[in-house]
Amino acid sequence: MEFAVSDELLGTFVPILVYWIYSGIYVLLGSFENYRLHSKKDEDEKNLVSKGAVVKGVLFQQTIQAIVAIILFTVTGDDGGSATGQQSSLIVLARQFITAMLVLDTWQYFMHRYMHHNKFLYRHIHSLHHRLVVPYAFGALYNHPIEGLLLDTIGGALSFLLSGMSARASIFFFSFATIKTVDDHCGLWLPGNLFHIFFRNNTAYHDVHHQLYGSKYNFSQPFFVMWDRILGTYMPYSLEKRAEGGFEARAAKEYKDD
Repeated sequence: MEFAVSDELLGTFVPILVYWIYSGIYVLLGSFENYRLHSKKDEDEKNLVSKGAVVKGVLFQQTIQAIVAIILFTVTGDDGGSATGQQSSLIVLARQFITAMLVLDTWQYFMHRYMHHNKFLYRHIHSLHHRLVVPYAFGALYNHPIEGLLLDTIGGALSFLLSGMSARASIFFFSFATIKTVDDHCGLWLPGNLFHIFFRNNTAYHDVHHQLYGSKYNFSQPFFVMWDRILGTYMPYSLEKRAEGGFEARAAKEYKDD
């Protein structure tokens, strides 16, 4: 008896599994003090929420995402899996990925920025995520449920719909987006990390945003920095070695003094 799992089911649950596997790897690497952007002591003392509460919050958000994904796949269906010839399939896939990345970045930039500038939304919704002053990997999706729905779930749905990707392609795209998001919050600057090489929007870039002086800069997530560059919210930084070991992302002085 043959057992088959649909692309829709895989597209729903594989990114969730990837989230916990990839963040779990970073938990194991967290003892490497010489590569941390903040000390383990700072992680334990400066954060304003327990790790148990973070796990519960992320699982709740992922439950909502799974429900929305199942509804979305059910409504849209997938009748285009073999419509494109093998010769052009990689070109089509690349176009869909780039489109989805741009859509997701655009949606998240403007929603994220608005949540910082609207005092009510920041105080009651987005400030929950900023309780993680020292970000760590499995806290990447720790948000208020409303924020998780608006930024991540709806943003993901729009990127899926507007890119025209299939359920099968979405397995790879959302797994990649998940890995990138976890990496941006991992708090480690590891040598040879390809995300640090190919993306200006990376662990150090987002760490600056989590600090008080950077809270109105570096809104872009999770891929590019184009909207920060275009709209003047880009905060340059330098990566410096800390005396006690590890690194620190230091904002340019003229920004930090503002």
